[in-house]
Amino acid sequence: MRPRSTRRRLLGGLAAFLIAVTGLVTVAAQPAQAAAGFTVSGSRILDANGNTFVMRGVNHAHTWYQDRTPQALADIKALGANTVRVVLGSGQRWGPDNAANVSAVITQCKANRLICVLEVHDTTGYGEQAGAATLAQAVDYWISIKSALAGQERYVILNIGNEPYGNTNAAGWVADTKDAIVRLRAAGFEHSIMVDAPNWGQDWSFTMRDNAASVFAADPQRNTIFSVHMYGVFDTAAEINDYLGRFITAGLPIVVGEFGHNHSDGDPDEDTILATAQARGIGYLGWSWSGNGGGVEYLDMVTGFNAAALTSWGQRLFNGANGIKATSREASVFGGVQPTTPATSPPTSPPVSPTPSASTPPPTGKACTATYTVGGQWGGGFQGAVTVKAGNAAIASWTVTWTWPSGQRFTNTWNATVTTSGDAVTARNAPYNGALAAGASTSWGFTASSTGTNTAPTVTCAAA
Repeated sequence: MRPRSTRRRLLGGLAAFLIAVTGLVTVAAQPAQAAAGFTVSGSRILDANGNTFVMRGVNHAHTWYQDRTPQALADIKALGANTVRVVLGSGQRWGPDNAANVSAVITQCKANRLICVLEVHDTTGYGEQAGAATLAQAVDYWISIKSALAGQERYVILNIGNEPYGNTNAAGWVADTKDAIVRLRAAGFEHSIMVDAPNWGQDWSFTMRDNAASVFAADPQRNTIFSVHMYGVFDTAAEINDYLGRFITAGLPIVVGEFGHNHSDGDPDEDTILATAQARGIGYLGWSWSGNGGGVEYLDMVTGFNAAALTSWGQRLFNGANGIKATSREASVFGGVQPTTPATSPPTSPPVSPTPSASTPPPTGKACTATYTVGGQWGGGFQGAVTVKAGNAAIASWTVTWTWPSGQRFTNTWNATVTTSGDAVTARNAPYNGALAAGASTSWGFTASSTGTNTAPTVTCAAA
């Protein structure tokens, strides 16, 4: 997304899309060598544990709103996201965000159990936007802050540059992208690398689509993810399904790195984007949390960085059909690992100290305990977490139950399959966090409403 301005669309783009007959070449997409973090296998993205990971998240404009980042990440997580794409400046137009700055962002992402996609925004619209950085300059920046990224491959995906070509000489994207990937690998980066499409990210010329296989093959680690931005060019179901489907058929990983419910260059079909992504196991990252200007303020998900003030776009993305709340699953690399700091509550009041409830006694044999804590409260709501711990024997699954004592009700949950009937709550493990070794633990979280009284329930845990 280009900040504080509108994007342009070439008049021939839609026609070119509809008459295109060139397809992607199917390639073997297994990693060429073991990686320390994320890898790709065919069209799937795998986390460091080898489990499929599907991005469900949003973009946050960190480089312009750095003081907002800690609370924004906590609020994004509280609404159910598993990924955040973070805008950085490399110094050509914004920033630079130095190694210490980036290291702090990564720490905050990990504390909130969010996968961190880091992107350089200065490349936006190169060749058409005055002052835009080249991909080579973006690589120089990544190398300059390598100290912040080394060892973070389990939690960080490196998005080389945002929308790195405009509509001018988009064909140059191919060679420049290959060169950028090769330089990063030669510099020792083992992260999954994400590459944005040209044409302001929308690839109406199909430059990325038709050259994706050769770009992927240029990566010595075969660990490159492709990202398309879907705005006005993608205003019909046929266009969306055709574009994404070609990557899946070719066995190449694709994500929708940005999209919106409206735009000055046309009206994106966000319902089809969400439905197709869910049906095909494709990640998506909506643009953007808050702070848009230049006439595209309608792309804010919350008003004024206030998580309690979701816009219509925010409601659609987080709470609508095929949205984040219904489909997001936390990366398994966080299973059983407690965050270094708790996710904070929305900013309407300060957080309170966690208050554990009564939990079941220490188990023997195949059993578990469940401990309920409140991490923050605000007017009419609160955020909490439940930690499940196996007893003296390994368990394959767990079920936590309780009865709300004060009429509380969930507004969002993550990392568990939760059902309710009146005050009765039943939470079962997700597919990736049910199996626990003896003494091991995992956590699931939630936000909920309350009506003045917020008595902690007594929880029980059953294991199998």
